[in-house]
Amino acid sequence: MNRRDILRRTAAAGLLATPAAGLLTGCATGGGGDKKDAGTYQGTKSAQNPLGVKEDAPLEVVIFGGGFGEEYAKAHEAMYTEKYPKAKVKHSVTQEISKTLQPRFVDGTPPDVVNNSGAGQIDFNGLVSQNAIADLGELLAAPSLDVPGKTVRDTLLPGAVEVGSYDGKFLVLNYTYTAYGIWHSSKLFTERSWEYAKTWDQHIALCKEIKAAGIAPWTYAGLHPRYMSWPVIATAIKLGGPSVATAIDNLEPNAWKSESMRTAADAWHQIVKDKYILDGSSGLDHKQSQTAWCQGKAAFISCGSWLESEQKDVTPAGFNMTIAPTPSLGSGDKLPFEAIRGTAGEPFMVPAKARNLAGGLEYFRTMLSKKGAQDFTKKVASLTVVAGATEGIELPYGLTTVVKALDASGANGFNWVYNNYYRKLERNLVDAACGEFFSGRIGPAEFLDQCQKGADSIAQDSSIKKYKRAA
Repeated sequence: MNRRDILRRTAAAGLLATPAAGLLTGCATGGGGDKKDAGTYQGTKSAQNPLGVKEDAPLEVVIFGGGFGEEYAKAHEAMYTEKYPKAKVKHSVTQEISKTLQPRFVDGTPPDVVNNSGAGQIDFNGLVSQNAIADLGELLAAPSLDVPGKTVRDTLLPGAVEVGSYDGKFLVLNYTYTAYGIWHSSKLFTERSWEYAKTWDQHIALCKEIKAAGIAPWTYAGLHPRYMSWPVIATAIKLGGPSVATAIDNLEPNAWKSESMRTAADAWHQIVKDKYILDGSSGLDHKQSQTAWCQGKAAFISCGSWLESEQKDVTPAGFNMTIAPTPSLGSGDKLPFEAIRGTAGEPFMVPAKARNLAGGLEYFRTMLSKKGAQDFTKKVASLTVVAGATEGIELPYGLTTVVKALDASGANGFNWVYNNYYRKLERNLVDAACGEFFSGRIGPAEFLDQCQKGADSIAQDSSIKKYKRAA
């Protein structure tokens, strides 16, 4: 498993493309465990113990064995037991969350904390529709563990709560904070006297110059082509505003065929028509395309901010990978060039039937402490949703550019959550459409038509619970 499998994750968080219907048959109804098991361990609430943790109650934590590893979790567990030394923490790691834990959800004996991530995660749509996840509202209202005068909610970056909320309830803690953009090597650009383009016309002109220099302007993960849906949607949102994303998230009729989406798709089709994509990219997976990019075979690649960590073993010294926003289509864009997509990812949850539910919430409070967040960033070179947690930490070059990009974006940052609500839509349907589009087999109109048909199929499927994102 690797970082691609983690996000989405995500992001976020990403979700398993399994229909909600029947996923957890019996989890919330007839086949579930005895409800008296839920929240068995409960202590007395106080100013020092706002969530009512029973100090000697055991805590079970299951971590996804992906690119982040498990050492960060062991550190968080150590922080938990430092506060509750009588509590025994059971730690385990797996790459197959669904296969390992779904039977335990069904029989009502889930762990207390689950890092529900990776390609084999349990579908959140099914979990939410069957009330299998604990409400984290009490956690948000609790005081921060080490930021005086602030609640946990007060310490979180914008969008952290929204991306984990379903029908107004905060159910999923997406722990990492990811920026999505276009990456290039600042070393290469400096050596060639190239300047990153802020407008689309300038970008195409730069692509022409890059190609003339014997380098492919673009490459992408042809076996996971949804990576290229991100800059297309981002371009449309910058042109038409955040309502473009809201319409897609809410499965509105013809949301994928809006004027903004059509204009964006037409623009991106130019890099296909003008052959600005590295030959053979359609047959590459994420690692192969990223490695080709690191080798200087292509100038640009679309990815999230996990890229630097994922490529650390093959990135040349001094490569200086740098993230940048998608170019603006023109002066009519509703969002400035600096606007970039930022979102929380890497999902964690406390099952509704966790025996130590209070302990699970307290474990999250530990993760969301400044100390817990800084330790995570030091160990895995990734940002968390805790604001200001990078202060005093020496970050790698790429992550430094991510922080700068997010700071420059500020309140203009944007995101979409359809991939959280309906994982199948992004991972299967939009993914397939992107594969056809960026390989040149279909044009922009057919590309958007396929995406819209995919969204309509989800909207018309009564077995899939629907969610409404506020405008």
